[in-house]
Amino acid sequence: MKEKVKMKGQLRLYLQWPLILSLLLVAANVAVGGMDVRAGMVMAVFTVVYIAIAVHLYFQKRNSLLADMVEFASEYAWVQKRLLADMMQPYAMADETGRILWMNKAFTKLTGLEKNSKKHLQSLFPEIKKEDLENQEETVSIHVSLAESRCRVDLKWVSLEDVKSVGNQLGAGAEKEKLLAVYLTDETEVIKCRQEINDQKLVAGLIYLDNYDEALESVEEVRRSLLTALVDRKINKYIYSMNGIVKKIEKDKYFFAIKQQYVEKIQENRFSILEDVKTVNIGNEMAVTLSIGMGMNGDSYNQNYEFARTAIDMALGRGGDQAVVKNGGKIQYFGGKAQQVEKTTRVKARVKAHALRELMETKDRLLIMGHKRGDIDSFGAAIGIYRIATALNKKAHIMANDYTASVKPMMDRFIGNPDYPEDMFLTSEKAAELVDANTLLVVVDVNRPSITDAPELLRMVKTIVVLDHHRQSSEIIDNAVLSYVEPYASSACEMVAEVLQYIADGIKMKSAEADAMYAGIVIDTNYFTNQTGVRTFEAAAFLRRNGADITRVRKLFRDNMEEYQAKAEAVRKAEVYRDAFAISVCPSEGLVSPTVVGAQAANDLLNINKIRASVVLTEYNGTIFVSARSIDDINVQVMMEYLGGGGHRNAAGAQMTGMTIDEAKERIKDVISQMLEKGDIT
Repeated sequence: MKEKVKMKGQLRLYLQWPLILSLLLVAANVAVGGMDVRAGMVMAVFTVVYIAIAVHLYFQKRNSLLADMVEFASEYAWVQKRLLADMMQPYAMADETGRILWMNKAFTKLTGLEKNSKKHLQSLFPEIKKEDLENQEETVSIHVSLAESRCRVDLKWVSLEDVKSVGNQLGAGAEKEKLLAVYLTDETEVIKCRQEINDQKLVAGLIYLDNYDEALESVEEVRRSLLTALVDRKINKYIYSMNGIVKKIEKDKYFFAIKQQYVEKIQENRFSILEDVKTVNIGNEMAVTLSIGMGMNGDSYNQNYEFARTAIDMALGRGGDQAVVKNGGKIQYFGGKAQQVEKTTRVKARVKAHALRELMETKDRLLIMGHKRGDIDSFGAAIGIYRIATALNKKAHIMANDYTASVKPMMDRFIGNPDYPEDMFLTSEKAAELVDANTLLVVVDVNRPSITDAPELLRMVKTIVVLDHHRQSSEIIDNAVLSYVEPYASSACEMVAEVLQYIADGIKMKSAEADAMYAGIVIDTNYFTNQTGVRTFEAAAFLRRNGADITRVRKLFRDNMEEYQAKAEAVRKAEVYRDAFAISVCPSEGLVSPTVVGAQAANDLLNINKIRASVVLTEYNGTIFVSARSIDDINVQVMMEYLGGGGHRNAAGAQMTGMTIDEAKERIKDVISQMLEKGDIT
């Protein structure tokens, strides 16, 4: 036993110090004796006595000292064991399979297990996965539920190689084994406090009346104040029910603030105020609609307000009658059932036209860009902007990377035409070489950067203008210095036609230019049957006066036999889902522009009785193109946003990859069912 107990390290050195000092004392004695023999003899006596005492203490008291140390170590180990067992931190050890081998009192109390229970971790905490137990490289943290508590489990592997005494007792090779240390932290109170703090956060909001002036004009003058009062009461009652505050900042604008704890409730109710305010009727022919923008989880109150401003702009840009919630970087949409109301006034068009002219006058060169696989509306709008630029003596170029084949007959009227320069149409690569500080980029018929014809130009050009008629989504061109987005407009060509009338006096259009813009309106409105308002016909009349020929446009866009047969086949094989939705597949083999044919087939399906919306899928180059149309109150834009697309309320689209046609059809059916359950479709 004595041989096994050996002193090491600092303790051994400490006990040997008297012997080491004896050598030093002998050397001193020799030195003193050399100077004085009598003094050396006297000192030698004391040196011998000191060495005798040191040797006695080292050899005779060593065993008793070791015994005291062993007793201290035993007591220390016992105290350490008791501390581990009584430690407030719930702690356990498990084997490599996850079976619990040992646990302290706090662990047994929190889990309710018996002391000798050998329960498996995965049966105790179902949230722990097999891969969590297999990860031996780093500490794994998992949040679990335990009865009414919320806990965090930390798993850390411990090698027995670090505990050699345990390894020696378990036998040869045991040092290579590993044990799993399990730490359990009760986070119930922390989560509760965190939730309470989160619930108390301020949510800033803005409410705009979409059609305030139009609604007032539809009611008798003496009753207008009553209509305003009733709308005010509805809004105030709604916000006060959530213990919030609301302040009217303009005749048709409100600011409100509520606690974040009420957000989930109003989202579950799908912002009931949107429908409730429509019930206000005192003889007004037009129902009042609201747009709501809310901002939350910003770094400050001011940022929440900026989020609310962004959200309300998006709600208005999507046509109004809806709520948009901007939660940090996440954006959610609610409502949007009502048809947006066309504003008969052209004040906004005139203001935007003057702003566009001021920007053009400060630049030397214009680049005009539409969306990928540009259609005739994108092309016609680009031609209109080109005419404005040339009228202002500015050099302009149109991006022509990827127009559909249906645009080619119209484009051929400009290519090789002596009235137009050879560099009128450029690829994005050549356009990028021309970009400098005096370049203006005009984006038409699209407001999503990812689907523009050349997204890289958006990062290269500092001055960007956006003109579009599609509803905005969460992805927008956020660095535009001028943005003119009107969802009620039938087409981008309609908007550009209005800008043409105000931007300068006496702009003369050539017949080919007027035809291109007129064709954009005709195709996007499906020959003036979809999304058509008073201003649509006024824009068409303006183009007719400038030389647009109806017959010439119609001849350019007639179908060939293969396209007509494919369209007829799509209509013939249409499936009616939920008694109101026509879903079909358009064949693409042998077609030059199968996506255009699919969109035309979706329009034709709306001519069938009781069909409220149609969806046609076209597979082309490994991608499934989805065209959605509606003739009723169904918002197909929201439907397509579920699939990552967007568009108009009555005309929208999306692209789907990584699935078959049958899987895509099932996905669309799931989206329709989901919208019906949520109340997005009634």
